[in-house]
Amino acid sequence: MHRETKTSSGRRYLPSMACAAALAVLVLSAPLGATEGEPFEDSSAVTLVEVPVNVVNRDGEPVRGLTLEDFQVFDDGKRQDLAGLEVIDLEVLQPSRAEVKRTVQRLPAVARRHFLMLFDLSFSSPASIVRARKAARDFVLDHLHPTDLAAVATFSIEQGPQLLITFTPDRAQLARAIDTLGAPGLTQRGHVVDPLRFVIEPPTLVTGFDDQLDSTNSSGSATDVAVSQYLSIIQMQRQRSERTFQSRRISAWSRALGDMARSLASMQGRKHVVYFSEGFDGSLLLGRDASRSNVEAQQQQFYREQGLLQLVDQDRTFGSSALQGDISEMLEQFRRADCLIQAVDIAGLRPETSVSGMSANAVSPRLNDQTDALFYVADATGGTLFEDANDLGRQLSKVLERNSVTYVLSYYPKDLEANGKYHKLKVKSDLPRGTRLSHRAGYYAPRSYQDMHPMEKALLASEAIASAAPRRELDLRMLAAPFRASPDLAYVPVILELPGKSLLAGHGSEELGLEIYIYATNSKGEMRDFLTQIVTFDLQQQRKTLYQTGIKYYGHLELTPDDYLIRVLARNNETGKTAVASQNLRVPEYEQMAPAILPPFFVEAPNQWFMVREKAPEDGRDTVVYPFTVNGEPYVPAAKPVVTSGEDSRLCVVAYNLGAGRVRLDGRVFGDEGVLHDEGELSLIERTVTGIDGVDKLLASFDPQGLLAGEYTLNVAITNLETGLEQRSSIPIVVN
Repeated sequence: MHRETKTSSGRRYLPSMACAAALAVLVLSAPLGATEGEPFEDSSAVTLVEVPVNVVNRDGEPVRGLTLEDFQVFDDGKRQDLAGLEVIDLEVLQPSRAEVKRTVQRLPAVARRHFLMLFDLSFSSPASIVRARKAARDFVLDHLHPTDLAAVATFSIEQGPQLLITFTPDRAQLARAIDTLGAPGLTQRGHVVDPLRFVIEPPTLVTGFDDQLDSTNSSGSATDVAVSQYLSIIQMQRQRSERTFQSRRISAWSRALGDMARSLASMQGRKHVVYFSEGFDGSLLLGRDASRSNVEAQQQQFYREQGLLQLVDQDRTFGSSALQGDISEMLEQFRRADCLIQAVDIAGLRPETSVSGMSANAVSPRLNDQTDALFYVADATGGTLFEDANDLGRQLSKVLERNSVTYVLSYYPKDLEANGKYHKLKVKSDLPRGTRLSHRAGYYAPRSYQDMHPMEKALLASEAIASAAPRRELDLRMLAAPFRASPDLAYVPVILELPGKSLLAGHGSEELGLEIYIYATNSKGEMRDFLTQIVTFDLQQQRKTLYQTGIKYYGHLELTPDDYLIRVLARNNETGKTAVASQNLRVPEYEQMAPAILPPFFVEAPNQWFMVREKAPEDGRDTVVYPFTVNGEPYVPAAKPVVTSGEDSRLCVVAYNLGAGRVRLDGRVFGDEGVLHDEGELSLIERTVTGIDGVDKLLASFDPQGLLAGEYTLNVAITNLETGLEQRSSIPIVVN
């Protein structure tokens, strides 16, 4: 048995499970039958570089119809041999709600648009921030493309950047984050905080929220007042720090945002940082222009004309060179991270209603110096300054039409060292005069996972979960199935298997930390439940045994009837090696009493894995009976069964509402590309007595006789011989 030194987890619990005793039967002894073997090391990786390119004509409209031959890519000045081209046209790509999951999984991550709603709490008044939420909320709910991802963050000099919601397709959680801006007491997180920040509060509290999300559904006055009070506290902190030199605060601002940009660089794809701010005194950066009616600027000009240079304040006249250096470094980090700052001037927002405790007309006079500062940071990254934030959605959408068509060029750089070095990119094309081409400025070479900032690691994980694109750096097998817990709720066990050979490859320390993240998104793209856990193993005594077997994890979700995508990520937190898998799952309307059949569960012999189960609920409640039993005997099913020709493997088929009368069990085996095989034999042993109304468990055996070694899919059908109704399900299997 392994020695578990640390376990931390997070999830939302409704009913819990009563299976500790059942699992104990399977985990209290060390795995048997292990053979000798030595861990292997990974071979060197080949890096594919993808370069998203946008091309617009002189009218700002996207140019379509370009081919691979129209482009040349230079990496640090050296022309590259292009390996491929993929064209993403968002005007053509308008998937229905049911098709979004499949469409997103086909999209390369680098081609997806990302929007970070960043609220500046230090250089903005509380009244402006409260009103700016509506512009952000309207844009998120009404103007994002179905494949777009968005995130919400705040910034203050005292607290730095605070990511409230990571890049997610869940519009309900995004709207809630914008409404509250992370103000204490306005969200009900429960006892669990999502470490990847897909969920700002338990999903049950936003049930049906999406049906009410429209541009007229702004937050209520009570929330506005609470947010305003929270922002006022931030402002008091700001006012206390006003005693220090203002440029020091701006330098601190630039350094903090530069750090945030470096973390964003790890994410693929172009990032639009929608920066809500009133701006800062741009004269500290750019100097003062004597053409304006500014007495101080005219006085400085008089000193220069009279030759009184000792009285000329060079920083106030020409701007602070030190500050210019700090901000230039910050802007370079945004460019390198492929981030465009879309600055939104919120000082002139027209209030539509009064907020209790605040004047509806409390809008500060606009200073051109502040507008100049916002324009400077936006323009330097290729972004735009929006001065009419009341119409942000239409304005920003018009700008984004320019990159609605993306050409993704790919190549394999030669002799790329994993040293984290920045490589400059240049894309050339023979295009008509007036055509403009934009692309990412460069990329960072891979570097050690240990050298990454914690925010980078979290963003990499959340990006992988959001895309749900398969990753196989670790060998991961998963199985999820919906058991009826109540008429309107399903208990969904999620079983993961991670063979030790891949899990320990390249792992040098005497401790293994395994991160597990499981999320369920419904047909609307909302996160409906999640489960996270970090488990640490002591390898001093168990390295060889773990290498020869692996880890089997048992957790569960609780879901209402709908169509879901179960997203799973497992990561070795020393090497950073990651596996991502997903499974479509339909939770039926059990109260409709329609027949339903779950995937066949192969009964696996005990002692094959190190077993790890989810952390028990804090209140210790056990309200769900452990579902994996046959005639009262518990078992844990194989996530991906391995069967041997000539040997019978036992399996259990769970069905709901089959009706009375005799049933027939049939099985078919499919190979690659859906080819049907005649080999293999499925036999019904018995229809067991469950004692639960409407629940049937059929015990059967399967012999893969005649099948060659390889991977197949076993399709199982149950037919009620009296009614003729047939239900089917399937599971992937391996024949050895």
